[in-house]
Amino acid sequence: MSLFSCRPDMEEQPLVIKDTILANVFDKNLRLSELEGMVPNNTSSSDSIQIINAYIDRWVKEATLMSEAEKHIPNDLNIEKLVKDYRASLVKHNFEKLLVETNLDSTVTKAELDTYYTKNKEQYQLETTILRCYYIKIEEENEQIDELKKLWQDLKPESYKDLLTFCTENAETYMLDDSTWIQIEDLALQLPQGIINSSNINERTEISRKDGNYHYFLKVFETVSKKEIAPLSFIEDQARKVILHKRKIKLLSEKKEEIYDREFQRKNIKIYTQ
Repeated sequence: MSLFSCRPDMEEQPLVIKDTILANVFDKNLRLSELEGMVPNNTSSSDSIQIINAYIDRWVKEATLMSEAEKHIPNDLNIEKLVKDYRASLVKHNFEKLLVETNLDSTVTKAELDTYYTKNKEQYQLETTILRCYYIKIEEENEQIDELKKLWQDLKPESYKDLLTFCTENAETYMLDDSTWIQIEDLALQLPQGIINSSNINERTEISRKDGNYHYFLKVFETVSKKEIAPLSFIEDQARKVILHKRKIKLLSEKKEEIYDREFQRKNIKIYTQ
């Protein structure tokens, strides 16, 4: 791809790049210099040729499509203005991103969440029943299943660590976080068909059931029915995002005014009126 100029009676001369045209589509040329650095070092000649030929093929097809597209540009389409507007949008977006990264406080306090929830909870009506529970699925033939049954019957805070360790080592699947909400349809998929539904489950529900291959354990702590208002703990992540988004909008508005005032005071802004 590169040519060296040498004379027998002289030292090797500097590298000379011959900018050969490799392909042409209408008024567009693909030159050899545009392929610089494309082929990794130590690539064999045959592989290099394949890489270069594949690039040329892609370039020709794209250039041909672009030439055809240019023939169909509407007369009222101002490409230069679109490019200018797009560039301005990118520059502005990048600057706003920098402002947010360096100035936005991303901490949302419990008090802020509570205030937001109190003002907006009516819009968070549940579309399905949700519940907090413990759930375990384990092979019926597991040699340690009797140990699990004992731990399950003695669900006390002091035995939680032992239960969690057991499930980590033996259970097929499990959920042992009583602060996490789950939709009833998602939980039903983990259990044999027909065991639970929104009409037969409540805070007192406790199930120990087999299906031939697995043993299932379920203990419900709390349920919130469809069409009721979702608890804050269920929509907390969503609420936090809304709070941060509003905070971001406010920050950008304040920074915009701050920059305007600063440049106006420096007399970098001039407004001409008739």
